[in-house]
Amino acid sequence: MPKITINGKEIEFDKGMTVLQACELANVEIPRFCYHEKLSIAGNCRMCLVEMEKSAKPIASCAMPATEGMNIKTNTEFVEKARKGVMEFLLANHPLDCPVCDQGGECDLQDQSLYYGVDKSRFSENKRFVKEKYMGPLIKTQMTRCIHCTRCIRFATEVAGVSELGAIGRGEDMEITTYLEKSMESELSANVIDLCPVGALTSKPYAFEARPWELKKTESIDVMDAVGSNIRVDTYGWEVKRILPRINNEINEEWISDKTRYACDGLLKQRLDTPYIKKNGKLAKTTWEEAIELICNKINVTDPKLIGAHVGDMVSLENIFSFKKFLNTINCTNYDFRERNFYINSSDKINYLFNSSISGIEKSDLILLIGCNPRHEATMVNARIRKAFVKNKTPIYSLGDVGDLTYKYNIIGDTTETFKEIIGGKNEFSRKFLSSKKPIVIIGESALELKSGKFIFEEIKEFLFKNNFINKNWNALNILSQNASTVGCIDLQFFNEKKDDGGTFFKKIKNNNFELIYLLGSDNFELVKKNEFIIYQGSHGDRGAEIADIILPSPAYTEQDGMYINLEGRLQECRKASYPAGQAKEDWKIFNLIIKKLKNEKLFHNYEDLKKLTLGQIKNFSGIDSLPNKIFKNNKKLNSEFFNEKILINEIDYYFTNSIARASKTMSDCRNVKIKSLKEGTNN
Repeated sequence: MPKITINGKEIEFDKGMTVLQACELANVEIPRFCYHEKLSIAGNCRMCLVEMEKSAKPIASCAMPATEGMNIKTNTEFVEKARKGVMEFLLANHPLDCPVCDQGGECDLQDQSLYYGVDKSRFSENKRFVKEKYMGPLIKTQMTRCIHCTRCIRFATEVAGVSELGAIGRGEDMEITTYLEKSMESELSANVIDLCPVGALTSKPYAFEARPWELKKTESIDVMDAVGSNIRVDTYGWEVKRILPRINNEINEEWISDKTRYACDGLLKQRLDTPYIKKNGKLAKTTWEEAIELICNKINVTDPKLIGAHVGDMVSLENIFSFKKFLNTINCTNYDFRERNFYINSSDKINYLFNSSISGIEKSDLILLIGCNPRHEATMVNARIRKAFVKNKTPIYSLGDVGDLTYKYNIIGDTTETFKEIIGGKNEFSRKFLSSKKPIVIIGESALELKSGKFIFEEIKEFLFKNNFINKNWNALNILSQNASTVGCIDLQFFNEKKDDGGTFFKKIKNNNFELIYLLGSDNFELVKKNEFIIYQGSHGDRGAEIADIILPSPAYTEQDGMYINLEGRLQECRKASYPAGQAKEDWKIFNLIIKKLKNEKLFHNYEDLKKLTLGQIKNFSGIDSLPNKIFKNNKKLNSEFFNEKILINEIDYYFTNSIARASKTMSDCRNVKIKSLKEGTNN
């Protein structure tokens, strides 16, 4: 390995590294504003200046490639004077509004001016003023503070894939702006707030809410989709004030989607804080004792075969397990988690996971999408696909027209007949697929909902096994789950496909065969109520609560500890950051109360008991935050029937996918802006 000398110490570095990266290997801190590990190098700010032997001028370490034999010094008077000069220039036009700036306490410029700046300025000219820009309901601008680092521009272009930000003018007249006065349309747009090293771009919904040192910080995970992005929940008292990303290069790197970041204001609105019973067609407040009494009476007089249950999209593993045990205790076997009936083969864990892993997307040399829209179904997966496309020129193909995914892809067909031709080697694409070394197939729930859903899954799995694309080193089979609870529900077998009497669960729901239906956090399940008695247990007064006869309040995901399995099969912990609203009780405690009343026994003694029992049910469990142990069984293809039909991809109302998002004013504002933009685009 080549060697470089930094402050008299010899360091080995990898070929292709910059001087700044080599300095980091030597544990030498280099100040910077424009440089960022995940973005291209710009060399704008010049704050990272260092001294290089035989160079009359200081060099920008972020843009200078490290080479064998270099002698770098970072702590000399020469370097100190250069950095002070740069800082003086940066502050020449910067407004002195730190006391009212939302970036205060988290500002790179503030921190670095303390360590590398001077306490006075030689400039007496008037400071410049830049007009504020409109960037939508999420980003608050004060562009007078901008130091032209261009991080936001590079992020929008390179990572988000939406070239809506740019620079106009030159020198002192340079301005960062949207080319047209409109909202940024990327689902990742608010990450520019984290990237901005000054207070030019701050959070509009969070403006003047709290100071960083006033907030309690809790490391947790996101449940808005099945990705399991790592987040930090910041609370002030009971209120969740903001959600920020945590770095996890295996999952979300250091980005999160706008929905993950901003739906949190929905945690404060439309909350269920006390039990309700419907009397004379209207919901009225009641006590826990009365609600439990009525539920027990209904269960006692109802045939277990006529009791159905459905679990929602954001329910933790512990609560799924406790719900199933509760249902089994009352002899109910009709339950499911799917919002629409799609095909599941739960015989092997690889049948319902994103087996290539999210980080593995970057290793692939060909990607095939089948009936999925990763941009809306799993935003962070889509960002990783774009990264593979930009960085590695990975070709991407799709069965079904998805629309704009922020990268180029080829539509090779939109019917199951095309799929059949590919599997049979009768399509030109088959040759491209078979010539690839590490292909990825991503199957969406929209494809599995088709009449040919079983055929698509079983045939592609057989095809991949036959051509050795599923082995110990690489697994090309990937299912793109949409909900945080999906993989956990399949692991815990929270579904029943036995065809008895009235048929499947979905057929019984359609035919209104149930007399009692228990909904646990289920707000997206389409249910046309007739004479059923409906119990809703959840955190928000959303769609499930609207049709309920009894409402039992329970905590949201930030208000209780819980485990989730993301679409890769990685088990993660969601930690309690706040407290439940009013009289709300944790879900497993509610089931304990009902069983205590019914049978005078407890399902679980405490949370630790529940957690231990739940972990014992997880297939291929390898540890917290780890991918599951991969066990490859002999592929046994199940017989399936082929139907020639069009592969339609279900549209997702991205900003309104769950009860928390629908209660969020910020998400409502984003949705309205998007609808307005679509209308204007149609009119033009």
